Amino acid sequence: MMSIAKNVQQLWGLVSALLDKLAPIADLAARIYVARVFFLSGLNKIQDWDTTMYLFSEEYQVPLLSPQLAAVMGTGGELVLSVMLVIGLFTRFSASGLFVLNIVAVVSYYSALSNSAVAIHDHIEWGIILGLLLVTSVRQLTFDHLVIRRFC
Repeated sequence: MMSIAKNVQQLWGLVSALLDKLAPIADLAARIYVARVFFLSGLNKIQDWDTTMYLFSEEYQVPLLSPQLAAVMGTGGELVLSVMLVIGLFTRFSASGLFVLNIVAVVSYYSALSNSAVAIHDHIEWGIILGLLLVTSVRQLTFDHLVIRRFC
């Protein structure tokens, strides 16, 4: 019986080591996946700024901000923070910024999102991924890691 337990423990050690090697790739894939969503959203906004301003003035109910400021901050945040997240520049900061943008989007446009289970599901999925990026420390395939390793 001890032999089986020892073999299982050794096998799990090998699997665990392999998963540790794959973690940076999974981290990068998660960052690319969620950043792409926000980046494309930002691109859509700047491609038709008149429609964006209309939506922020009439449809989206962003609390505490004027529609103009909300449109500029939201669009800028989607574009800048998503690029930062992909390259791993201030990774936790960029993930937290997109996490907040995601929450603001749900709160601001909940009346329309609540009619679509898929839309709510997407925002929950993005929030979970961003939350995991906030609390994990894989980071080998990031600009942050490169700078820290070189200078610290």
